[in-house]
Amino acid sequence: MPMHEMILRALILLTILIGLSGLLFKRNLLLRIMSMDVMGTGIVSLFVFTAAYYGKRTPTVSEEQAGTYADPVLQGVILTAIVIGFSIMALVLVAAMLIAKRFPRLDVDEIENHWREEG
Repeated sequence: MPMHEMILRALILLTILIGLSGLLFKRNLLLRIMSMDVMGTGIVSLFVFTAAYYGKRTPTVSEEQAGTYADPVLQGVILTAIVIGFSIMALVLVAAMLIAKRFPRLDVDEIENHWREEG
């Protein structure tokens, strides 16, 4: 594997780890939502990198014989994952807006303690 591909793979894995660490260690609800989006972006990037590993060309109909193609099934799966991730992020942000109306701060510990006292 060439050096630039190893660096790209390391940066993609670093993006996933940054998102995961933010999800585990941040106490603010909005920062956790942003961390979840960063981690999702890293995972989508990893799938795109994997789909383009064996070929860079798109599978199109043409007269010339080409080498290897990128996997079109993974491209379709990634497009679906991007749309689903966007819709989930929109729903989570709406839920965070509703929670923000009730609590002046979005600290996860305060929200959990308040729900335990009410329930």
